[in-house]
Amino acid sequence: MKKWLLFVLLFPLVLQAAPYQRNQARPVNQVVFGQLETVRYITQQEVVNSSHNGWETLLGAVVGGLIGNQFGGGHGREVATAVGAMAGAGVAYRQQDIGQTIRQYKLVELLIKTEEGKLVDVIQDVDPDMLFQSGDNVRILYFDDGVRVDRTYP
Repeated sequence: MKKWLLFVLLFPLVLQAAPYQRNQARPVNQVVFGQLETVRYITQQEVVNSSHNGWETLLGAVVGGLIGNQFGGGHGREVATAVGAMAGAGVAYRQQDIGQTIRQYKLVELLIKTEEGKLVDVIQDVDPDMLFQSGDNVRILYFDDGVRVDRTYP
């Protein structure tokens, strides 16, 4: 019974896949060598909408109403509760990050002439530790889920 309990508790941890990091071993399906014909650095922008859905405002109204309910008596308490709820909702609404933000990606487009004479075009994230120039010798690493280009050194 203890083994099953341990298995049930640890199994979800085994299923979680960590994202690929550049310094981790990973099976490569094919490696092709070539030389860079052209290099073009690109920036791509993506507009990201706010993910807030109003729960913060509702929570602010509830907290403000509870605080306002502590003051006054009779109709005065009702008015204080309503004013506190409106004030709490207003403060919470102004604290939210509402609207759109722009996320910017830095990419590099590499046109590679392989040793077999074929042209291969790859667009990938910019790695500040590996900047490319035309004429660089490179290798193209083909994985199950994509491609990566690295510089080779003579």
